[in-house]
Amino acid sequence: MVVLTNPPTEQLSLVDAYKPIANARVAGIVPVVDLSSPNSAADIVRACEELGFFKVTNHGFPSDLTARLETEALRFFSAGEDEKEKGGPALPFGYGNKRIGYNGDMGWVEYLLFEITSQPLPPASLDFLDEPSATRFRVALNEYITAVKRLACELLELMAEGMGIQPRDCFSKMVMQEESDRMFRLNHYPPRPQQQLNSSLSLTGFGEHTDPQIISVLRSNNSSGFQIAVRDGSWVPVPPDQDSFFINVGDILQVMTNGRFRSVRHRVESNGCEPRLSMIYFGGPPPSQVVGPLPQLLLRSGDRSRYKEFTWADYKKAAYNSKLADNRLSPFENTVA
Repeated sequence: MVVLTNPPTEQLSLVDAYKPIANARVAGIVPVVDLSSPNSAADIVRACEELGFFKVTNHGFPSDLTARLETEALRFFSAGEDEKEKGGPALPFGYGNKRIGYNGDMGWVEYLLFEITSQPLPPASLDFLDEPSATRFRVALNEYITAVKRLACELLELMAEGMGIQPRDCFSKMVMQEESDRMFRLNHYPPRPQQQLNSSLSLTGFGEHTDPQIISVLRSNNSSGFQIAVRDGSWVPVPPDQDSFFINVGDILQVMTNGRFRSVRHRVESNGCEPRLSMIYFGGPPPSQVVGPLPQLLLRSGDRSRYKEFTWADYKKAAYNSKLADNRLSPFENTVA
């Protein structure tokens, strides 16, 4: 990643805090899906239709994997700038600081971005770390990524089951192929700078956007700051829960369901003294995969296709050439005849 070391905070966005919302309403906004429930498939579909976002409990994910990766990630991010910058500036993967993407978006965040293949992360993927740190970090990453891929696959298959779509792996197979485009991101949001702590405005950690891929599986520590946009345009805070996973519907899943599922708009605001660490798995299809609404859904509903067909490579290129807040699906929508 291109690294911008210690830019002045004036370059970062200051935004009005979200509208105050009662805690009871916030708690009711975020759907909770218990994966041990026999109704989990239907609950997931309902959450994807209403919000495009939900929390997963009783997921069976080994807690020691998250604890070890969090420890290694925080150890890395606590290092000096010179050490961390050894992870860049190879584009697009590696270490990044403040600069998000290629088009001028900035945030109060530093991150590590990895490409996921069918093979474990090789030593070169972490060659900016000294041994034995690199070994510990690499083992923690590989074990976590292996487990989170299984969780993503299970969730996608439950979505298909809940919608009555065959085959059951119609979504999951797109992110589990050898050539599938998958990424893993570690985001670290440091405490707000001292000169900004008393401001009534929030400091943008990661600006508002939707995720381009099919699915995103998010886990964070117990720090607040993550927000989602609901249908009335309000931004609502998502109460932190380090024992659960949060799931985002991505743009491609919205297209495949012909808009039945919603790609959730979200952001992170830095408004406190506590650092936030998040781990995100992004599951995307192979670059050559042609994407469009599933024919069986169109046949069943009798609806017209809301989206043109395109390849993931074409969409990814368009998305990464846009600003974070842009409506990236709009050029791919079919106009009403």
